[in-house]
Amino acid sequence: MRYLVRARLKPGCDHALLSAIDDESLGAGSVAGDEYVHDMRQARLMPDGTARWVEVCFCDEPLEEERPYWEEYFELLQVKDAHPRKNCRHENGTEPWACSHCDCTRKLEAKLAGEGVSFLEELRGGSSYS
Repeated sequence: MRYLVRARLKPGCDHALLSAIDDESLGAGSVAGDEYVHDMRQARLMPDGTARWVEVCFCDEPLEEERPYWEEYFELLQVKDAHPRKNCRHENGTEPWACSHCDCTRKLEAKLAGEGVSFLEELRGGSSYS
């Protein structure tokens, strides 16, 4: 299932997060693997100061596996279904693990790319977080 995540970077976590992205250790030990770094590369910073990204998760509870890794750096404000579950082939039982090969994430990320600015570029520039 795909989720739209809205989160706020915790104060003082900018440098640690950037380091974890750059050395690709973000999410180390998670079954989600390199998805964390990908998510940050796609994340958008909104005018209200929140970061938003699309997250794929197969847990029964949304982001059950990922939550501890994200909460090290972010206050998770909202995690909501990105589209109706009945349309998700994994969720409706027609194709297990369909999210791994579905183009929904790319479509959602492309739509999100038209909003705000690159979270990672802003994080690198330090203009919003230093």
